[in-house]
Amino acid sequence: MAARKRQGASLPFLFAALLYGAAALAQLPTLELKAGMYLIRAEVAADYASRSRGLMHREALAPNAGMLFVFDEPAAHCMWMKNTLVPLSVAFLDDGGGIINIADMTPHSEQAHCAARPARYALEMNRGWFAARGIKPGMRLGGIPGR
Repeated sequence: MAARKRQGASLPFLFAALLYGAAALAQLPTLELKAGMYLIRAEVAADYASRSRGLMHREALAPNAGMLFVFDEPAAHCMWMKNTLVPLSVAFLDDGGGIINIADMTPHSEQAHCAARPARYALEMNRGWFAARGIKPGMRLGGIPGR
């Protein structure tokens, strides 16, 4: 009986360890971007699964944190906010990190917000982040992968 109790007691620990390991594997890589004098800690969504999930179901986003979506090729990519709880702004970027256009998005909305011309990247930040710092189309972000 004592052996069973020890096995039973270790089962919750094993389950918690498996959940922790799965959560660790689900974490995305991050990189530091520079927008003028501002530093951004961006999670990188570079595959279909991570781009599809994006920032869905998150209750908050740190003040200078965001998500950089890396697309396979430049195109008129669009973003929406289904299952996204946090109000966001998205900046569409060209191959060199130049901002094409910026759009403000509303939580839970299925309205598409699209790049004004072919974009290779999209950077989502808390809504109003770009405007509050004077970051506008035509400016270039530093730290873009391969740039």
